[in-house]
Amino acid sequence: MNTETLNQNLTATHEAHQTRGAKALFGFWTYIMSDVLLFGAIFASYAVLHDNIFGGPSAKELFSMPFVLVETLVLLASSFTFGLASLHAHHHAEGRNCIPKVVKWLGITFLLGAVFLGMELFEFAKLLEEGNGWQRSGFLSAFFTLVGTHGLHVTAGLIWMGSVTAQVVRHGITERTINKISTLGLFWHFLDIVWIFIFTFVYLMGAI
Repeated sequence: MNTETLNQNLTATHEAHQTRGAKALFGFWTYIMSDVLLFGAIFASYAVLHDNIFGGPSAKELFSMPFVLVETLVLLASSFTFGLASLHAHHHAEGRNCIPKVVKWLGITFLLGAVFLGMELFEFAKLLEEGNGWQRSGFLSAFFTLVGTHGLHVTAGLIWMGSVTAQVVRHGITERTINKISTLGLFWHFLDIVWIFIFTFVYLMGAI
């Protein structure tokens, strides 16, 4: 095989990878849009039911704003650290040896996400212990559904992040792992945006 044929084969392979990456990214954006509709429907349900306390406690009586603020800052910090991981991944693709930094920042992001999830579960456990479960009122049903759905997404994101980190450790920074990091980044930042809406409309407005 001569040099010209080899270069043509390499070019064709690269273009095929780019095409697959573009299709995967488009498919993931389609999934994100479906998730937007899902959360939109749950937010709408919460808007209808948030005043239906059925003689039970209201949001103002239940939620601790300092606790939720710390929870929010933890999740926002995880978005920042993921951005650093993504930045170092692209620097490695430019020829710099950044794999340890990518793994480090992905690990820190994972820990922050786990702390956030732990705080969310702690809040749920406290509400249940006090007898304020999802079955007590329409408000609490909508609250547990909305925040719980977000928590399930965070759990899926953490599992995905662990998988991507393992692939980076095993295979290094390749076109495939960079695409996976970028796709995971879209998902993780989307969860941050959803949480900002939850913080604003559920906790902040509930405390006013």
